[in-house]
Amino acid sequence: MISVPGTPSVPAGGSSETAAAPGRDSPHNLSEEILDELTPEQLAAQWEEEKPPAAGALANTASSLVVLGVGVGAVILSLAMGLGTPASPQPGLWPFIISCVMVALGLFQLILGRHNRDAEKFTRMSAAPLTGLVTLAAMVALMPLIGFELPALVLCVVWMRFLGGETWRSTLVISTSVVVAFYAIFVLALNTSIPHLF
Repeated sequence: MISVPGTPSVPAGGSSETAAAPGRDSPHNLSEEILDELTPEQLAAQWEEEKPPAAGALANTASSLVVLGVGVGAVILSLAMGLGTPASPQPGLWPFIISCVMVALGLFQLILGRHNRDAEKFTRMSAAPLTGLVTLAAMVALMPLIGFELPALVLCVVWMRFLGGETWRSTLVISTSVVVAFYAIFVLALNTSIPHLF
């Protein structure tokens, strides 16, 4: 059953009046129509019912420490690259500014946000951002060795198919199109020094 507050239940696959029949809407379309008819208060109640459990103080502290650690590490690397001046910036200036913002946000969350009830509890889906970060780091590491084409293609496939849940057809078409577009813009049109295989 698909139950929505303030509306009649819709059978998920039965043979009642709302079940799919030739020339009639499918149960999926009917449930979408029911959701469209809900008031904002009913929608808020439905979302509140379906949202993941809130994270506790320990999870909030752990996530804050991770942000803080990444920010401090980035500050150190930015300083090693050199900051320069606003009139003559060095490569580390903008990463340094962003890193300082990360440190400030991490400290704010660590001190004031430990009991934040909006944060979600860590679940199996929490690994998706980590997977995205690891694959992005792998692409950056492989680019100087084999060019950007193959790593970028694999990155797009992983992100779209395994993290985004897209179909294989759309994944392959869009991933290939993205790589071709980047090659056309940055290699053929702009003739940049980005590492490329072909």
